[in-house]
Amino acid sequence: MPEAPRALSVTEAMTLAKRTLEGLPVRVIGEVSECTDRAGYKAVYFTLSDGSSTMSCLMWRDAFDASGVILRNGLLVEVSGSLTVYAAKGRMQFQVRGLEAAGEGVLRMQVAALARRLELEGLMRPERRRRLPEYPETIALVTSPRGKAVHDVIRTLRRRYPLAELLIAGVTVEGAGAAPAIVEGLRAAGESGADVVILARGGGSYEDLMPFNDEAVVRAIVGCPVPVVTGIGHEPDTSLADMVADVRASTPTAAAETVAPARDEVSARLTSSRRLLGRALLLTVRRDRHRVAVARAHAVFRDPAELTSSFSQRLDGAAAGLVRALPDVVGRDRSRLALAAGRLGPAQKRILDDAVTSFRHAAARLEDLSPLGILARGYAVCYEADGTSVVRSTTQLTPGDEVVVRLHHGSAGCVVRTIDEEKAGQS
Repeated sequence: MPEAPRALSVTEAMTLAKRTLEGLPVRVIGEVSECTDRAGYKAVYFTLSDGSSTMSCLMWRDAFDASGVILRNGLLVEVSGSLTVYAAKGRMQFQVRGLEAAGEGVLRMQVAALARRLELEGLMRPERRRRLPEYPETIALVTSPRGKAVHDVIRTLRRRYPLAELLIAGVTVEGAGAAPAIVEGLRAAGESGADVVILARGGGSYEDLMPFNDEAVVRAIVGCPVPVVTGIGHEPDTSLADMVADVRASTPTAAAETVAPARDEVSARLTSSRRLLGRALLLTVRRDRHRVAVARAHAVFRDPAELTSSFSQRLDGAAAGLVRALPDVVGRDRSRLALAAGRLGPAQKRILDDAVTSFRHAAARLEDLSPLGILARGYAVCYEADGTSVVRSTTQLTPGDEVVVRLHHGSAGCVVRTIDEEKAGQS
């Protein structure tokens, strides 16, 4: 008989299992649950599940950080690595060497990254959102012309606010060409003259709603010249288009209710405004009637002369005072004038005599200083031959020079014969 295999110890059995399993590379897809990622841990621990079975996973910190995946419960991921056994506890686990999001998880990661970038640009700030018009005259709807959303919006607007004109831009809202079509629909709606735009579609899977996470669609909403209201999918669905819209509604029907006031609400507002306006007009009429009654009771309107009587009396008093004051003023001025006239005669004679005396003294003084007076006393003035320059010294003359001598009466031309220098110096 063949020899029976040797029995292994527990440690040997676990070591054999560990070596065998680690030599088999495996790729696994599953949803994440029970994730443990704590600061200071050398590894990240999580569980993968497919609904029927679960598998404990371990991934070293360096490899996990390099993957760039943010784990959360429910995220579908694809891992690569191998099964291993933790011999000390007798527990099997999957050692992950590669990690990436799978299926919808990849899409969600891409959308999350785009959302963070758009948020940094400020496109999701609340203060950027615009107020909706209270009573829009024209509403533009961008949606599929064959979907349920278009009928929901039409039915809601017809019931709540039939006064508004509805413009429909029919576009594809699902598939590869949906994003460019939605962008073109938003452009046409913005240029149509509408007061507000509704961007809507019915429910669907996360992949179906991906056109509303497209960056071009998001920027078209931001750049639309009028407010945009989104009604995409159902209540739990939230897209990037919802995050940047001026108002986000949970469904297309809710979007229509958001942009259009209910007919009953408008009627109630008008009734309330009419009541308030009537009350205000009644109060105004009563106040003005009271003012008219007060004005009519005034004495001026009973006797118009009452308005000018006080001024007339003051004018009469001023005229009487003027009549009394004029004779006294004229009498005082006449007395002052007579007194001034009596003083003016003697003063005038005295002033004239003083002026004549002063004139005579000045004339006598002038006569004393006149060169003609000096000549009259026997003096003469000697001029050079040209008759313009006065000869003041014998140094200006030489024997034989002709000179002109000015006398009291007339002048004489003379010739110098001799010059007496000594006498000239003594003089």
